[in-house]
Amino acid sequence: MSDETFHLLFLFGFYATTVVTYFAFGYGLTWVNNCNAGRKIQKGRGSDKRRNAEIRQSLASMFSACLPLTIGLYAQQKGWAPAPWTFNWWAAVPLFVLCMFLYDTWFYFMHRLLHTKWLYPLHALHHKSVAPTIWSTYSEDVFDNFLLQGFSGVIVFIVPFPPAILIGQRLFEHFNGMIGHCGFEYFASSTTRYPSPLLCTTFHDQHHSGFRYNYGNYFSFWDRVLGTISPNYDQHVRKFEEEGLPLKFSQAAAGDVRTGRAQPKGIRGASDERPAIDEPETDRCSVRLDSARDGRGLPEGSQ
Repeated sequence: MSDETFHLLFLFGFYATTVVTYFAFGYGLTWVNNCNAGRKIQKGRGSDKRRNAEIRQSLASMFSACLPLTIGLYAQQKGWAPAPWTFNWWAAVPLFVLCMFLYDTWFYFMHRLLHTKWLYPLHALHHKSVAPTIWSTYSEDVFDNFLLQGFSGVIVFIVPFPPAILIGQRLFEHFNGMIGHCGFEYFASSTTRYPSPLLCTTFHDQHHSGFRYNYGNYFSFWDRVLGTISPNYDQHVRKFEEEGLPLKFSQAAAGDVRTGRAQPKGIRGASDERPAIDEPETDRCSVRLDSARDGRGLPEGSQ
């Protein structure tokens, strides 16, 4: 089998795996969300109006997300990139963490570029989902997604990661992205706020609602260093910690998952209701004022 045929089969096989797990994990996590209405991050704001359009767009952009990885592996196979390091289990964890940090660096700065007036037209589609859901993870322009995932096609010329590390990172990013867009908080803890660089779902949810903050993907490192972290991110994570809502696996009396409203008083679990966690209104207003100058305002048609 030629290298070209092998990598074409890999591309379509990896795309099929991405699509199948998108729906399987998506429906599974949606069921969990339905059982935990009190964990909805943006309470009172609907999230499902664009679901069908998001799924249709995702089927196209998932393919563009698989292309950079295939290109990187093909370049290694053809000898155009440095020969990859030999994979060893003892080195797998540090290499994977290094790959995560470098990917997060790529993602942060590429994401910032996509928010400039020159490239924002590519990124605007993704921000139509102000209250993201798991289905909006890949709801973005195919070239936008190609740029964000282009790390795998470039890093092989700089750091010779073994193919297993590159594939593992892409799979991890696939599921991490869906959790980050699911709109419900399950991972808030002291390890996901300052001084830890780790994140929880609230981080990227605030990027969609506040728009001008939280550009990172795996870590808050670059946002904290460069001053782009939401000023109330740590506060909101602490609120989720203090609530300590139990994780439920029954939809009985779970509340309205569309709005995050808890049950009426007198029904067990009514204490789950809490105020919405949104960016300060001044931030949203300043975005609109800035839009005339630098093209960074919220796109028309946003939820």
